[in-house]
Amino acid sequence: MSRLLLSVRALYTVSPGPTRSRGAVCVSPGLRVPPVGLPWTLLAAGKKDAVELPVLNEEELEEQFVRGSGPGGQATNKTSNCVVLKHVPTGIVVKCHQTRSVDVNRKRARDILREKLDVALKGELSEITVKKKESVQRKQDKRRKVNESLEKKRLFKEALAADTKPSDV
Repeated sequence: MSRLLLSVRALYTVSPGPTRSRGAVCVSPGLRVPPVGLPWTLLAAGKKDAVELPVLNEEELEEQFVRGSGPGGQATNKTSNCVVLKHVPTGIVVKCHQTRSVDVNRKRARDILREKLDVALKGELSEITVKKKESVQRKQDKRRKVNESLEKKRLFKEALAADTKPSDV
């Protein structure tokens, strides 16, 4: 007899038995659902660190498929593979046309919407905002160190040039 497991996107059945590795079931390629009772952490879109993101309720979403635009010519302009997701309670709208696949665009649009919801709900305390600020600070520190190193090098060359100059006596 199979158990039912509620996922972010839909209801999936999980067959009991040794087919499941470590208690997780593979729902679709690249998406693994944790066993019942474990906390739900998702990877932020394009990120390696696990971030606690809000779970989307499918009843609160409006999804449309529109024609894409941009480079690609007729193949892009004729197909309706651009996904527009709207979170009705907050009014947040996400448009995703990163690939030619509708399924991949739907998944990416949901990931982006989760991140935007997290930022909208938590504001400055959002893990995504905090990590972005840390990244900006690291880049600024690195740039400052590079500039200091270049300044030291310039001063050293000036001192060498002054020492090796023949003096007029």
